[in-house]
Amino acid sequence: MGGAKIPRQQLWVEEPATRRRMPDPVRRSAVRAVLIMSLTIIQAMVAFLCTLAGSWLAFPMVLSGVGSTVVATWSVLDVWVTRQVWNQRNGVVSVPSSSARQLRRERRRARRAARTAQRDEARIRRRGAESLSRA
Repeated sequence: MGGAKIPRQQLWVEEPATRRRMPDPVRRSAVRAVLIMSLTIIQAMVAFLCTLAGSWLAFPMVLSGVGSTVVATWSVLDVWVTRQVWNQRNGVVSVPSSSARQLRRERRRARRAARTAQRDEARIRRRGAESLSRA
């Protein structure tokens, strides 16, 4: 009873990431925001259930829910600000076909050509002035 062998696939296959990994400070603030948001949602659910049950805990839970909503909003804004600051300090990864890079390259070439033309013109003037003074 020697049946045909079935090729076995690996359980875990590494695939290259399609997106770049978030910078550490941004990831840290994003994780913090997700945790705060989840706790806020849990707290809102508890406040809602306490209100339905008519518990004395409903009012304090609603008040703390409002406060935690403010904190959760602040944490989401923190992610955005941290990301902007990181991009400003460390720059963004530019793609070689980027149009901004192309424009910079063209401007640089134009400036270089203008400087070369100005230098050549000044050289011609000097030569002309030297030959006139000799005559």
